[in-house]
Amino acid sequence: MGRAPTGRPTSFDIAYRAGVSQPTVSRALRGEKSVSAETRAKIEAIAAELNYTVDKNASSLRSQRSNTIALLFFEDPTPDRSMINPFFLAMLGSITRACADRGLDLLISFQKMEDDWHVRYQDSHRADGLILLGYGDYTLYRKRLEQLVRQGTCFARWGSVSNDASGVTVGTDNHAAGRLAGKHLIANGRRRIAFLGHADEHYPEFHGRYLGLSAALEDAGLPQDAGLQFDAITTEEAGHDAAIALMDSGRDFDAIFAGSDLIAIGAMRALAEAGRSVPGDIAVVGFDDIPAASLTTPPLTTVMQDITGAGAALVETLIAQIEGRETAPRKLPGKLVVRASSGPAEE
Repeated sequence: MGRAPTGRPTSFDIAYRAGVSQPTVSRALRGEKSVSAETRAKIEAIAAELNYTVDKNASSLRSQRSNTIALLFFEDPTPDRSMINPFFLAMLGSITRACADRGLDLLISFQKMEDDWHVRYQDSHRADGLILLGYGDYTLYRKRLEQLVRQGTCFARWGSVSNDASGVTVGTDNHAAGRLAGKHLIANGRRRIAFLGHADEHYPEFHGRYLGLSAALEDAGLPQDAGLQFDAITTEEAGHDAAIALMDSGRDFDAIFAGSDLIAIGAMRALAEAGRSVPGDIAVVGFDDIPAASLTTPPLTTVMQDITGAGAALVETLIAQIEGRETAPRKLPGKLVVRASSGPAEE
């Protein structure tokens, strides 16, 4: 990484030897906490070996911030040309407001697996840090996140909250929210609840929601049939196909908890095509509370994520990193919004 060493030692020479970016070297030598202790020690040792001294004037110039944050969307398959999950479009407003309240500018673009986001934004000083929304298959995406952490890139992301090496995350408490949805369906007399959405490490947010549903069934002393879980990504077509596969399986079910509203909307369409009424035959609950959820027939019961709190938390978390302050993952509560698709509200 970087360029080969030159005659007089520079921060680029240290970056080359350490296998990190030049901005990471600068942050390490300034003692910023955004650089891990191990990386900082390695950089300091190389600097001492090369007899490198910091140019105070250049360091002062480089430390000036752009007061700009880059918001990067992961491309999602959508019926229109936006390629942005409707839930993340709704979150855009809260992030923009949070930036405006702090006098920050916001750059918006897409993130792609083959792109070097840190080079195009933070390392080029176009932005002081990154907010990442969406990720597709997390087992593939995690490697890039770990790379950004090693390079000392300041970023915050929305997703499944964990304590791994993939950076600081803000997200909904998916397990608690899934449990909430399951308890609601059980309280309305449903006993055979199917889950539509991936339920493994590839899509950890869906997995958390599935585990929450499992906990609600266990709390009620009800058995869980693993055969009632069908994979689906966050699109209406995937939800439609998963619901057809569920019905074709011949398994008995009286409710569907979908990993997202888009999956739920597609499932409701498949149920209608098969002559199954909602909620008379099958109760349906989604997740996200996108604008379309209240416009379906019948209107969709769903778990609302805290969009306003999410935007503020992401910006606050990123600013803390940029300023070298301690940061920690944050879980936000989900709220059940009961509509006609699942039957009456709990007493």
